Amino acid sequence: MPYGYNGKVLRVDLTTGSFRVEEPGEVVYRTYLGGGGLASYYLLRELAPGIDPLSADNVLIFASSVISGVPIAGMVRFTIAAKSPLTGAYGEAEAGGFWGPELKFAGFDALIITGKAEKPSYLWINDGKVEIRSAERIWGMETGPAQEAIKEELGEKRARVALIGPAGENMVRFACVVNELKHANGRTGMGAVMGSKNLKAVAVRGTKKMDVHDPEKLRELSKELTELIGQYGPNKVLRKLGTSNLIMALNNQGILPTRNFRGGSFEGAQKISGERMAETILKSEEGCYACAVRCKRAVEIPSGPYATDSCYGGPEYETLASLGSLLCIDDLAAITKGNELCNRYTLDTISTGVAIAFAMECYEAGILTKTDTGGIDFRFGNPEAMLKGIEWIAFRRPGWGIFLPMA
Repeated sequence: MPYGYNGKVLRVDLTTGSFRVEEPGEVVYRTYLGGGGLASYYLLRELAPGIDPLSADNVLIFASSVISGVPIAGMVRFTIAAKSPLTGAYGEAEAGGFWGPELKFAGFDALIITGKAEKPSYLWINDGKVEIRSAERIWGMETGPAQEAIKEELGEKRARVALIGPAGENMVRFACVVNELKHANGRTGMGAVMGSKNLKAVAVRGTKKMDVHDPEKLRELSKELTELIGQYGPNKVLRKLGTSNLIMALNNQGILPTRNFRGGSFEGAQKISGERMAETILKSEEGCYACAVRCKRAVEIPSGPYATDSCYGGPEYETLASLGSLLCIDDLAAITKGNELCNRYTLDTISTGVAIAFAMECYEAGILTKTDTGGIDFRFGNPEAMLKGIEWIAFRRPGWGIFLPMA
């Protein structure tokens, strides 16, 4: 078996409650490199044409990259893939954080989930051992309380949890999967696939160290790479401002998504920039496993209408644009609250912002009225409309039909 892999794939059938371990062999690993490669290999082999993405026939795959789990910066990504309920085509979403390496430490390179649980459930994978546990008491919970309840029940504070919130349970077609409350596998509706399978979460804990060909050489490379990354100018900017450093750069170039893409510059860009975030609400700079950059933002607003908990991270560039400039909202605190709600509910922030922007344009064109919006002035620039829209989408509120075709 090539170094960097365990050579084992875990397969779980939620319908029967059974599981087994497969060993694909070196040819498969060398041919289908990485999480995306392994996922596409299994999906192309096992998915029948024409299946409903939200049926028990869909196959959901979690797969780590080639050397995820080896302590080198930038090697932590993992893939979640299935037939997408949003597009009806191949759906793949990646995330960083700590979950991908932890799956490797637990002894598996990939997890294949088939069928549908009779009742809400979650998976517990602990150093090669597997359990399907009841999630009935946490079904309906937002991600923060659900993750806390899972760790408490397991008695394992160091478990890494990838889970869904109400949007995934309600099968919103662009619901995502979130790990550590802030790292999202977004865009393609993998959270909706989890919800359709009555799968609330996958909790993982492992203590295995990854085998490498030359441990001493690895340590040398890791040290050298960490130093090079730290010296690289753009990475210094990422450490200081995160991806939110793009707000002013794109605005100055006239390509910052604004007013439902009808404009490329936003007069309130400075107010929602990475610089403003660093000056005001930034609590800490965080990173993924073995990260030498620490580009993740953890923000905190202790009180007021937009009080925000730092455990949900902070908005990246995409969120600042989709819930900010795209909606002509220049209130950084409100955008931060919107980001927190999306992480609580497991909504993809980009798709959510675009759906709300479309609704705002419809409102200003007179296609939607206050009768449709419950009396809310749903025009561009209104933070209250944005936050209410996030809630309506996540819980699929009856009567708010403008979002449902997209959700």
